[in-house]
Amino acid sequence: MTELSRREALAATALVSLALTVPAWAQDKATPSDMAAWDLGDLYADDAAWDAARKKVLADIPGLLKYKGTLGTSADALAAALIAQSDLGRVAGRVYTYISLKADADLRVSANQEKQAQATDMFTAFGEATSWVAPELLAMGKAKIDGFLAANAALKSRFDFYLADIIRQAEHTLSPEGENLLAGTSSPFSGSRDIREQLVASDIPWPTVTLSTGKQVRLDDQAYTLNRDAPNRADRKLVFDTFWAEYGKFQSSLGAAYLSHVKADIFRKKARKYPTSLAMYLSGSNIPETVYRSLVRETNTGLPQLHRYFDLRRRMLKLPDMAYYDIYPPLVQLDKKVTVPEMRTTVLQALAPLGPDYVATLSKATAAKWMDPLPRPGKKSGAYMNPGAAYDVHPYLLLNLGENYEGMTTYAHEWGHAMHTLFANKTQIYDKSDYPIFLAEIASTCNEQLLAAYMVKQAKTKEEKLFYLGQQLEGIRGTFYRQTMFAEFELAIHDKAEAGEGLSGEKLSATYLDLLRRYHGEKVMVPDTYASEWAYIPHFYTSFYVYQYATCISAASYFARSILKGGAKERDNYLSVLKAGGSDYPVDILKRAGLDMTTGAPYQAVIATFKDTLDQVEALMA
Repeated sequence: MTELSRREALAATALVSLALTVPAWAQDKATPSDMAAWDLGDLYADDAAWDAARKKVLADIPGLLKYKGTLGTSADALAAALIAQSDLGRVAGRVYTYISLKADADLRVSANQEKQAQATDMFTAFGEATSWVAPELLAMGKAKIDGFLAANAALKSRFDFYLADIIRQAEHTLSPEGENLLAGTSSPFSGSRDIREQLVASDIPWPTVTLSTGKQVRLDDQAYTLNRDAPNRADRKLVFDTFWAEYGKFQSSLGAAYLSHVKADIFRKKARKYPTSLAMYLSGSNIPETVYRSLVRETNTGLPQLHRYFDLRRRMLKLPDMAYYDIYPPLVQLDKKVTVPEMRTTVLQALAPLGPDYVATLSKATAAKWMDPLPRPGKKSGAYMNPGAAYDVHPYLLLNLGENYEGMTTYAHEWGHAMHTLFANKTQIYDKSDYPIFLAEIASTCNEQLLAAYMVKQAKTKEEKLFYLGQQLEGIRGTFYRQTMFAEFELAIHDKAEAGEGLSGEKLSATYLDLLRRYHGEKVMVPDTYASEWAYIPHFYTSFYVYQYATCISAASYFARSILKGGAKERDNYLSVLKAGGSDYPVDILKRAGLDMTTGAPYQAVIATFKDTLDQVEALMA
């Protein structure tokens, strides 16, 4: 129904497969290259200890049902039930964390995959044993809950925000029977995503092209990603023309799949009595619609700077004109190896503006065995930080770092997540530590921005400086402008569908093409064929999610600019966001730190950063 917190995502990923983003430390040279570099012994001494903990959780789960029907009898009874649920969930999170990390360290070890499935089953049982809690709380009513809060210290200190949040959503919560019925729609409503994935993975006959190098490429989604930045312009055009034309052949089927997903959203928003699908999806973290709409409005106001960037890109790549297939090649090449220990040293120096406590905490954390930094056969791809499920231990980080600037950026980004978790867990009790997705990317992206500013300042040559500035420009283009374009597409399609406008794959393509051309400007050639790009974006099947990438980089830009230009006050305002964890709604947490996400200020800040970076590049080129 709504946006999940990171810990709620764990329970659900116990239902899918947990993966958020996360950081890294300097690799332990004594660790063999075929082994994970982290030490899971901080969680459990060995598999036997883990299995004993898992079995105890399973044995304790039925005991939660004894509280059913008792919540309204007294404040003490309510506190006892919530404490039992919280304490058992805390242990269950630790159990799941251990085996999910071990399974990801080598996907080829089937025994660990089987144990992870056991942990998933454990979480499923936990969810079933607590599904009655919210409906029973709502049946009690606000007045009774408020009275209980005043009468019991544990309720007031641990569960006041949790209870207030449940009451806030009372009008959108159905009867127990209705909730059970709506829960049953999850599987059939996921069919649209399944159909899309099946079409893309199995049924579309992806064409093969021959590049100027003689290399033959079968252009599926992965190959497109790997070849869209080809150095040869004719190759890029061939890749784009061929790939998007193939998607276009299936726009009717892919359109039917996505529109089925949109109709499911409309069904849910009507069932839960929300005015719009957007309002329903923002409700989880109590995000006002004005945040989303301010983001779209201010981004459109800032499009001239994006158009300016495309012209700068044309000049730097020495192109006679600019086309959509020219947006991915790097502006400047920099073949400079950066080892993991060097990443650690540089990032610690770059983050000095965050203060001695931050740097000392990061220094200690990055020297410990909390991270598995380098790729190896069998290891899970990508990068993530376990989202704080093991509250009583510390974050664990899985990375696959390349020894280059991109790897160092990932290092800084992911350690931002870990530091957010460390500050939140140190400041907040378990029940208020879990920060929502809306805040999650701010700490990571702020680290990236501070690193970029430091690297530009330290650059020894014009080429180096242009490289780092170019990376920063691309980061803002891809994370702010592009994600907002996606967000505007989602909003437009849902608005049209909710207004009863007839839609089809062709109409989706027309809507998307209009956005592509508006965002990229008149001087960037965008052929009609590229209109099918919307069908390539799987994030659209997680409705109204991608806007958070744009809001987070906006907030990060605001804080990074204020920290670099200000002093201790600006730094402490920012750190207060990390320390707040999940103790309040994210918009309110940010507002107390001086940033109102319902206004244009945060979005104007990232556009100002973009403009400043463009100014620096043009000054270097003069």
